Amino acid sequence: MTWPLSQRIQSFKPSATVSISNLASEMKVDGEDVINLAVGEPDFDTPSHVIGAAITAMQAGQTRYTHVAGTLTLRQAVCDKYQRDNQLSYQANQVLVSNGAKQNIYNLTVALLDTGDQVIIPAPYWVSYYAMVTMAGAECVIIPCPASQAFKLTAAQLSAAITPTTKLLMLNSPSNPSGQAYNGAELMAIGEVLRLHPQVIILSDDIYEHIYWGQEPLVNLLNVCPDLANRCVLVNGVSKAYAMTGWRIGYAVGPELIIAAMTNVQVESSSCASSISQAAAEAALNGPQHLLKPMVSAYQQRHDYVVEQLNMMSGLEALPSQGTFYSFVNCSAAIAQLSYEDDVKLLEGILTSTGVALVPGSAFGLPNHFRLSYATDMAILQQACERLRHFFNR
Repeated sequence: MTWPLSQRIQSFKPSATVSISNLASEMKVDGEDVINLAVGEPDFDTPSHVIGAAITAMQAGQTRYTHVAGTLTLRQAVCDKYQRDNQLSYQANQVLVSNGAKQNIYNLTVALLDTGDQVIIPAPYWVSYYAMVTMAGAECVIIPCPASQAFKLTAAQLSAAITPTTKLLMLNSPSNPSGQAYNGAELMAIGEVLRLHPQVIILSDDIYEHIYWGQEPLVNLLNVCPDLANRCVLVNGVSKAYAMTGWRIGYAVGPELIIAAMTNVQVESSSCASSISQAAAEAALNGPQHLLKPMVSAYQQRHDYVVEQLNMMSGLEALPSQGTFYSFVNCSAAIAQLSYEDDVKLLEGILTSTGVALVPGSAFGLPNHFRLSYATDMAILQQACERLRHFFNR
């Protein structure tokens, strides 16, 4: 029997990554040697003191529901983190802990958006932004941001895109998939535009905040435009920085009214996050932060190697970045040289020919590119680059 599905879910088209993922899975089942550089997940282990905190919490009986917004001690740890790392002041009633940063972004779209609202999303963007906004019934206004502007939104582009129905701007720095980070001057210029349009709420997705090696100190929009705090929601989490993707803890801070609305969404969807994971996240935020440095150093070393190798391959252009563990590569010349239809077909050809799995740029709203994740061992990266070199330089 075929059941009638909602128009909302029927309107979704299969992701541009589905065919690549399915093909990679089939090849693995057939015993082929596949190197997966499509996964956005740290390859390091969760720090031992974080695991120990989870064990202690279980043994102490902390295995029941918590406050929907998170335990008070974790929310206070989030406030302390923002004061320590970002020089921003929040109270516990301005914090929402969720099942990953992703849920908090979804909470925001549901709490904020109505049919007819517009949301400005610079491309390339994290793949779920578009889907979340669409599911909330709002309209996505995609602004292409090419490599010539370091894949970042300019103040002029923002000013031209804002209309009376613009409700939300989504910013991600450092960015997935590009690894690029906005500097203080760029954020100040964006802030000057936003001051002219008080109806626009700002989402600052900072999940890769600690995976950064730029020469300038990393700043947040509120560091340079503190007057926008009454309409800015910051989203972060422990997944990337502390290698805790499976623990599923993210958090958001912002105006009390918006955070309360987001909490109401969570009340009716998932309720609280795991009590054990919350104890682990508290240990991560309150514990020694120097443990992050070796991981960031390894990511930077891999970045330098991968970018150098990619730029020696025919038809590719890889822009150096300042953070995350991704490289977003312009492959438009390679598509033409090798006579492929588009980036998806090119990546299918790469996978079948070399066994290297990558993500097409069209999934991130900017076709003719691909994303390569270097969150894996250097020896594996060297092997993958050797295969890619043979493919592109043949």
